[in-house]
Amino acid sequence: MPKKSSQLTQDLYRELRSVPWLRLWQEEVPRFNLASPGEKLRQVALIRAVGAGFSLAGQPSLKEPVRQWLLSLLSDPSEKVRRYAMTALPKIGAGRTEERQLLSLLSKTSADREKKFLGKALEKIGSSATLDLIRNQGSSLSVLNEQRAKANLARQQKPTTIRRATPFSDLSQLRIHLRCRTGLEPILSEEIKERGTKFRIVEIRPGFLTLAPIAPFCLDDLHSLRCFSSASFLLGTLPKSSSAVEPLAALIASPLSRSLFQTLTEGPIRYRLEFVAKGHQRGAVQRVAQRAYSICPDLLNDSREAPWAVEVHPGSPGDFVELRPRLSPDPRFPYRQQDVPAASHPPLAAAMARLAGPFPGEVAWDPFCGSALELIERVRLTGVRRILGTDLSPDAIQAARTNWHAARFPGVSADFVLRDFRQFEKIPGYGPGSISLLITNPPLGKRVPIPNLRGLFEELFTVAALALRPGGRMVWINPLKIKPPASSLRLEFQQTVDLGGFRCRLELLRKR
Repeated sequence: MPKKSSQLTQDLYRELRSVPWLRLWQEEVPRFNLASPGEKLRQVALIRAVGAGFSLAGQPSLKEPVRQWLLSLLSDPSEKVRRYAMTALPKIGAGRTEERQLLSLLSKTSADREKKFLGKALEKIGSSATLDLIRNQGSSLSVLNEQRAKANLARQQKPTTIRRATPFSDLSQLRIHLRCRTGLEPILSEEIKERGTKFRIVEIRPGFLTLAPIAPFCLDDLHSLRCFSSASFLLGTLPKSSSAVEPLAALIASPLSRSLFQTLTEGPIRYRLEFVAKGHQRGAVQRVAQRAYSICPDLLNDSREAPWAVEVHPGSPGDFVELRPRLSPDPRFPYRQQDVPAASHPPLAAAMARLAGPFPGEVAWDPFCGSALELIERVRLTGVRRILGTDLSPDAIQAARTNWHAARFPGVSADFVLRDFRQFEKIPGYGPGSISLLITNPPLGKRVPIPNLRGLFEELFTVAALALRPGGRMVWINPLKIKPPASSLRLEFQQTVDLGGFRCRLELLRKR
């Protein structure tokens, strides 16, 4: 069966995306410009490929020629060519000139499909002129969405930031969800109890803890805790009904939500609505966001760089609706300048460091140090005199050194050595009984196959028994049901932890 025109266009687009962008611009675009109208329609995917690849091409000097080319295509006799050009324009960073031309085209065209795509483009690049047009023509201009146009204008005019140090004091019925890797709840619970009196644990469930604030607090107070993955404010629970549009919109625009938004936001309030574990749900997002906007026009749903996320999490007896600050990079881990494949999740590294407990004059070693997260988190808990990181990867050693310097711990000696852990005794300054803590998230054989994973860990146990001083500890992630053969290592703690789709055991062993 012959392929449809749309499928042929998709196939051509995929083919063109594999071609170097500069070659597209220098060779394919001139051919396109000289082609007949029929050939342009067959090659229309080139317009999309040029727009999509521009930001990755690293050719800022060509932005103006590309922009002018796309603008010229807005006058092409073919509606399809014009449509592809107006879709590509926002991808190169279009502005007022493009907006004026798109608005002019909108006033002239009678094709519904072209109006629809013009509306989408204007929502992404439009400014006050687009918003004025929407307000003046009202419902007659149904292809343009006032909320999205306002969000785009707000993004252009004033950046939105989250006030991390501003106290929030409206504590009545407020609940906070701290989500963590399933299995880390006991460690996170102990950390909360040790950190102070601003939060009380209300409930512990697999994967998250519910807190009640008992004193005014700011986001920085929450982020003094390190063992959680995300912190969210619980706006409410959705009833089990056929349609969640009205109750979800009501929660987004509720007095609690508005109080949180207004207190903790500097600039226009923009949020991104997400149905966790249910896919994109674009239709539902649009209906809910529009209804919430009709209740409170100050709340703007915006999928582009919004500082807040309203997340719908599966739960029982109903789905949880949570308001989460989208802080990137995570303010708790500013030292994380470089990373390596399969590196530890920072909150997991923090939990491992906390599990180790105090030890006077600590000398800590990570045999598979990666980017050094476990070692740095251990030093943060004080009492560490010296650290050692070994790894077989030069990139890992470089990342570890970079992160260590960014962490800034004066007075703590650090050695990062390109070495197999089995050659531990050959490292100057280290030898049998010199280590008080061996802490590591070793290679688990999931991303990089390891021929004999069990044998590797058996050798790790042997080296640990040799390197640790009496009373020294080994904190590690155990992906296998393997026990240390040396009787000198005694298991003191074991907890199954979900590491993103597969379950391992977080263990604490102590040398007798």
